[in-house]
Amino acid sequence: MADSNSPRHQLPFLAVGQAQKEITHNEALLRIDALLHMAVEAELSTPPIIPVGTQSGQCWLIGFSPTGQWQGKQGQIANWTGASWRFLVPIDRMKVHNKALGIDMLRTQTAWIAPVSIANPLAGTVIDVESRAAINAILVWLRTAGAIPV
Repeated sequence: MADSNSPRHQLPFLAVGQAQKEITHNEALLRIDALLHMAVEAELSTPPIIPVGTQSGQCWLIGFSPTGQWQGKQGQIANWTGASWRFLVPIDRMKVHNKALGIDMLRTQTAWIAPVSIANPLAGTVIDVESRAAINAILVWLRTAGAIPV
C-alpha cells in the first residue's frame, strides 16, 4: 500500500516496520472520535478561550476570515484534543449538528449550509383540513429531527 493516509478523512495508516505504532494509531482514533456522529459547539472565526479542565473532543466549525491558530483553515473543523487543535477537512455531503443553533448543517463543495425554514400552510382559496394537518405533521417531524429550523 503506497498511501500513508486514508483517502476520505486522511486517517493515518500504520506502516510495516514502523516504530511506536501507537502514535499513528492514537492519531487515527482521535480523528475517528471527532468525525463519528459529528457535533460542533458553534461556528466561529476566532478560536475560543478554552477553560482549564475543558473536556477534549469538542469541535467547532471554522467560519470566514479565521484568525489566530485557525488562520487559513476556513470551512474546516477544529477539534480540541485537550492540549492542541486538530484540523479536519470536511468532505462533500458531510453532516454536522451545530449545538449553538440546534440544527444539522450540510457541507457542499464550498460551504456549510443550514436548512431553510418552511412556513406552515395558511388559508387559501380552498381549505383542505386533512392535507393541512398532514403537512403540519410532516413539518413538526422535520423540525424535531433537526432537518429544518424551527
